Amino acid sequence: MKGGALSRRAAMLCQAPEFRLWLDRMRNAKHPIDIPDGTHTEEDARDFFLDACGIESRAELDHKPEAAAMFYKINQAYQKYLGQRR
Repeated sequence: MKGGALSRRAAMLCQAPEFRLWLDRMRNAKHPIDIPDGTHTEEDARDFFLDACGIESRAELDHKPEAAAMFYKINQAYQKYLGQRR
């Protein structure tokens, strides 16, 4: 896998079914529509990171401090979600 540490971590999260499930549930909580579990794809997860972090490529996570800061916030929220599920 190419890229720096953050871009690799983002790519791994996009591939993780549990992360995509978290996206489904986060979107359900935020919007008054019912998004079935398993709706978000790897590409959707990638697009989520790009939009949320204001970047055009995950590789930018390793070079733009503002994007990295947002990635850390997203990852922190996801890790909290995982901790609550255990």
